[in-house]
Amino acid sequence: MFKLTTAAAEQVLKAAQQGGAEGLSLRLAATRNSDGSIEYRMGFDAAGEDDIRFQSEGIDLVIAPEDVPLLDAAVMDFAEIEPGKHHFIFLNPKDSNYRPPTDA
Repeated sequence: MFKLTTAAAEQVLKAAQQGGAEGLSLRLAATRNSDGSIEYRMGFDAAGEDDIRFQSEGIDLVIAPEDVPLLDAAVMDFAEIEPGKHHFIFLNPKDSNYRPPTDA
């Protein structure tokens, strides 16, 4: 199932506090593009009746059933892409742009 890293969970909590979204779940969504890559979306939302609900790193997550096949093996991290620039990133072996992490 989908997982958050500790760094991503900490940033999600900060964003919820700053945005007044405490008490809402983090909704994740995904769409496969024609080139095989996956487009990811997320935002704070209340869970719907049919949503898949679970927790990762203490964060309540919801995914619509139709998005589960694209997200079930993914990990969301919050990483420094360039010096001083942090972003949420998705590590997903189902994404054509995925490159497995290498040990340096």
